[in-house]
Amino acid sequence: MQGSFFPGFRGLAFVVGMMTLAAQPSTAQDLVYTPTNPSFGGNALNSGHLLAIASAQRDATARDANDGNGTADGDGTTGSGTTDADLFVRQLEGRLLSALAGQVTDAIFGDTPQQGGTVTFGTTTVEFARSLDSITLLIADSLDGTVTEIIVPQLVTQ
Repeated sequence: MQGSFFPGFRGLAFVVGMMTLAAQPSTAQDLVYTPTNPSFGGNALNSGHLLAIASAQRDATARDANDGNGTADGDGTTGSGTTDADLFVRQLEGRLLSALAGQVTDAIFGDTPQQGGTVTFGTTTVEFARSLDSITLLIADSLDGTVTEIIVPQLVTQ
């Protein structure tokens, strides 16, 4: 029978099979979003990989152009009008000031903390004094006369 609705046993079996599958209960689980970027709660081990991808996708700017001589503009400067020697001096000064700041921090909070003291380097003088509940730092620049006061509270245990 060519014109019938069910062409035979195969067609009937197919229809019954499809109805049986459609009647089965479906199961699912909750969707859980886990961020990739560690800045938003993701795995901290992803940070190096994400930084490498971002750096690879970053468009080069004029400041990034390199003429092969190790300089950015091809004229012996690093792009902001300073020479490589100026950049080296600034980095060296930063490292030296960081080392001095470490010494001041050790004098205040180290294994044998001092009650007070003065550290002078160049035109800058750092004075610190410890009280019962705080540490007061006075940073004075003798060149322009500016004085900065920093008060750091101490942990008081009872």
